[in-house]
Amino acid sequence: MDYLYEGLLRPLFFRKGFPFHGDVEKAHDASYLALRAFAAMRPLTALFQYFNMTARNVPAQKPIELFGLKFPNRVGLAAGYDKQARIWQAGGALGFGHVEVGTVTRHSQGGNEKPRIFRFPEAEAAVNSMGFPNDGAEEVARRLAAGPKKGARACPLGVNIGKSKLTLMENAVEDYLGSFRLLAPHADYVSINISCPNIPNLRELHERSRLVELLGAIQSENRSLAEKSGEKPLPLLLKISPDLTFPQIDDVLSVLEETQFAGIIATNTTTTRPLDLADAPEKGGLSGAPLMRRSLDVVRYIVRATDGKLPVIGCGGICSGEAADQFLAEGAALIQIYTGMVYRGPFFGRDLARAYAWNQTEWPGKIW
Repeated sequence: MDYLYEGLLRPLFFRKGFPFHGDVEKAHDASYLALRAFAAMRPLTALFQYFNMTARNVPAQKPIELFGLKFPNRVGLAAGYDKQARIWQAGGALGFGHVEVGTVTRHSQGGNEKPRIFRFPEAEAAVNSMGFPNDGAEEVARRLAAGPKKGARACPLGVNIGKSKLTLMENAVEDYLGSFRLLAPHADYVSINISCPNIPNLRELHERSRLVELLGAIQSENRSLAEKSGEKPLPLLLKISPDLTFPQIDDVLSVLEETQFAGIIATNTTTTRPLDLADAPEKGGLSGAPLMRRSLDVVRYIVRATDGKLPVIGCGGICSGEAADQFLAEGAALIQIYTGMVYRGPFFGRDLARAYAWNQTEWPGKIW
């Protein structure tokens, strides 16, 4: 399937004259609708899940227990693709070990003006300035409530929450709490997005004083909800920017320890541009292969700074098996992909998980 996509379908999709070639967002929406239809066909997704996760001719998956959750494998779908929480149920069928939906905000919003997605196939990169378009926490919570419940899912479900664009920074904490209260009952873990470059001033929340207030309030609410429900508090993760300096990362890590967050996702998109993408739009976050080196540096730094005690989910620029191997070798407990799936196909996550399983069992052949 991956050879079919890269050898035949991707060149067709990216060819001038092909429908949606000039409108990347419409192409994204078309792929999303296709996966949404796939997710709705439960018998078919169950069959795909069997062959991608449990069939006898598939190398044994390497499950991992983390945050008190059991992940079938180490490869997840990053937040950003399933913003509306409509295709997450197909995660296991696509071979993912977890799926993170969102970013979801307290209030519904349409996002920034179009065009707001740009692709650079030669560099396997993309720039987006989406601005958290989503239906709002209340509607997404209803959607999640209608799906499989905790313990009955093919893989863990993460929910990524961010600040509504219309909410003033002085009201950011209550905005996040509003989303958390609605979505936490339906999530296996929640990640806090303070690092998207497409929401004005959002990255100011990396500042220590603001971060202590925000994460402390969310953790307090997390424990309060758990006490009322009789369940354990949810694992909470923070998704950070790749553009932080190492001293800034040290501040973030100290806050995570102070507020007892379960882990960190490194990283979101970057506002920097490599020389070969100097003409890329200035606004928006760069993702894909050019981000890989910086994201890997951040993962390496966090693992060493915490002596490997803080679980890290590596994310950013994983567009090949070699890149995935490097993140895991540097100590990432899990990895996430998004842009890599655009260039490698819908089963790229499955292929990475299989490659890892093969490598761990000294499989005689290499697929990368």
